[in-house]
Order: sequence, then structure tokens, then C-alpha cells
Amino acid sequence: MTRAPTARPPARILVVEDNAPNLALVGYLLAHRGHTVLTARHGAEALALLEAGERPDLVISDLQMPVLDGYALIERLRADPRHAGLPVIALTAFSMPNDRLDALDAGFDGYLSKPIEPEQFVDQVEAFLPPPRPAPGADVG
Repeated sequence: MTRAPTARPPARILVVEDNAPNLALVGYLLAHRGHTVLTARHGAEALALLEAGERPDLVISDLQMPVLDGYALIERLRADPRHAGLPVIALTAFSMPNDRLDALDAGFDGYLSKPIEPEQFVDQVEAFLPPPRPAPGADVG
């Protein structure tokens, strides 16, 4: 079953994942819904993209990756005031009850476990997106 794109404006979503098939699947599902997908293979690449000026609306990060894992990434993001308010979701194969609590305690805004359910995944991700901003000059009253 294929869903039509939502009324929500497209978002820029950074996916940080070292497993190529997982990265391709997540990227495909998000792009199919109309979102712009940025990718990084580990936390250091994600930080480099942000330093280069990329401004995603949301970050989805695996926890266990080479070079710089998801926990180190969230620690650096939360310590940098330039990224205040940036929602970050952990997406991981870790599925023990304490794993979810550990991720939330570390500063992640949400936790999704693998394997993902393609029919539900994008809806779950979109729930973490900030509300759409009014267009400049739009009448909001």
C-alpha cells in the first residue's frame, strides 16, 4: 500500500547510518514522502555536514557506528548552542528496555528500533518534526 505525500511541507532530514542497505531503505522511504535526505556514514561525517552549513530539520542516527557513534554525536550536538532545538532520533537494533531509556537519557528526542516497519516509519519520524514555520510575511493572526 502506497500513501500519498502528506500535506506537511518537505523537511530536510539527516540520516546517520553506517549500514548501506539500512541507509538506502531509510533514505528511500523519506524521499518517497517528499523529504530531502542528507546522509552520513558516522557521527564525524554528520558533524562535518553541519559545520559546512547544512541545516536539517531533523537528525536520525544509528547508535553503533565506527569513528563517532550515536552517543558521541548526540553529546556534541547537545553541547553546541547552534543545534539547540534540533530534534534527534535514535534508530538502532538495540532493543532491550534499558537501551531506549539510555538513548533518551543521553539526549535523544526519540527512539525507533530496527527492523523498521516501512508502512509506519515515515509517520513515526514525521511526528518528531517541528511544526511548519509560517512563510515570511504570512498572516498568522
